[in-house]
Amino acid sequence: MALAKGKFSYGRLKGKGIISDREIRFKCIFQNTILDVLRARPGWQEVQGDGEWDLYWCDREWLHANYDNMFLQEHQKILHFRNHYELTRKNLMVKNLKRFRKQTDKELGKADQGWDFFPATFELPSEYHIFVEEFKRNPGMIWIMKPAAKSQGRGIFLFRKLKDITDWKKGEYQPLADPNVPKDIPETYVVQRYIDNPYLIGGRKFDIRIYVLVLSFNPMKVWLYRGGFARFSNSRFSLDSLEDTYIHLTNVAVQKTSPDYDPEKGCKWSAQQLRKYLVARHGFNKVKNMFTAVDNIIIKSLHSVQKVIINDKHCFEMYGYDILLDDTLKPWLIEINASPSLTASGQEDYDLKFGLLNDVLNVLDLENRLSGKEKRIGGWDLLWDDGPVVIDEMSQETGLTSYLRVNSFLGCQNTRKEQLRETYSLAEAFKSAASTHS
Repeated sequence: MALAKGKFSYGRLKGKGIISDREIRFKCIFQNTILDVLRARPGWQEVQGDGEWDLYWCDREWLHANYDNMFLQEHQKILHFRNHYELTRKNLMVKNLKRFRKQTDKELGKADQGWDFFPATFELPSEYHIFVEEFKRNPGMIWIMKPAAKSQGRGIFLFRKLKDITDWKKGEYQPLADPNVPKDIPETYVVQRYIDNPYLIGGRKFDIRIYVLVLSFNPMKVWLYRGGFARFSNSRFSLDSLEDTYIHLTNVAVQKTSPDYDPEKGCKWSAQQLRKYLVARHGFNKVKNMFTAVDNIIIKSLHSVQKVIINDKHCFEMYGYDILLDDTLKPWLIEINASPSLTASGQEDYDLKFGLLNDVLNVLDLENRLSGKEKRIGGWDLLWDDGPVVIDEMSQETGLTSYLRVNSFLGCQNTRKEQLRETYSLAEAFKSAASTHS
């Protein structure tokens, strides 16, 4: 598509319904990679103050303060669904997962084994007595405490004995500067069985950051990015020291404070590096099954909130899923982030996030350049479209077309630039043909 001085060549495309005869206007509340992407986007113009916008990349606080008083025009898009926290607050995520699992088991008339992907979890203080019963049934088990509404590893600690949470129970862990919360009421936490047999590479623990883009909850439409990354701890794994956060927490915000942290490497592997390593160690089929299990986690977790999320066609969400592998290659859901960090830890991380965010805008398609039939756009693969996504494949032996369930392609080759060129060429040809037949 021809570009001139940062604007689309509207004259050639006008009349085909492909794009409108104006610039795309955006607002962005952040000063990081997403702002770079938006400013570099051909034909896009930043607006200030109360100027009219087509896309607003806002933060959660702004949305909560303004959503109920907004009237959005047909074409406007805004980051975050109104009550995204149903999936991204740790206590609500588990509550919704448990509720939906119970509902699914009731409908099936038996236990659905596909729900065994999150550790035993309890909300404190409301489920403290239930937790104590579970604790006593499993002597010696390690547990991890997490504030329900904090991120970046803040307030997390591990323990083996009930007396280790005495300070918390007394109310030492308080919401910061909240005058409405009585001082004798502790902050809401979740307590979770600690995965004490993590898969290790080079003796170090890691988790996988996976990006999931939801355009709609009803009908559900979900895209999964193939270029996530593994975040490693800076110290070799050991259960001898539960207090050492450099061993047990893989959050970059925690690891970058380590004395020997390398800011350029950032203790990260690309998803491609990780997949190649795992295939070399365990074989293609076992790794494919593991990534299929990750697909299951994503879809089931989204289904668990499908009926409670306030669906709005103007809203979209880019979640950051954190998945931990144990030493059997079983994936565990650790948490889901509504605002995954878009600040780069190094050049490689910046390139990944720049491409990721550019492709979010390509999927949103405010320029109306796509046909709507795409199953891959840049690095994003369509994972769910009101049902499992399938691809058609021609057999070289029989010449017959078969339909296959799409694997997530997480960690597969990400030839996003070449793919985009092909996608836009096909989409333009599709629209041209449709215009001719009409």
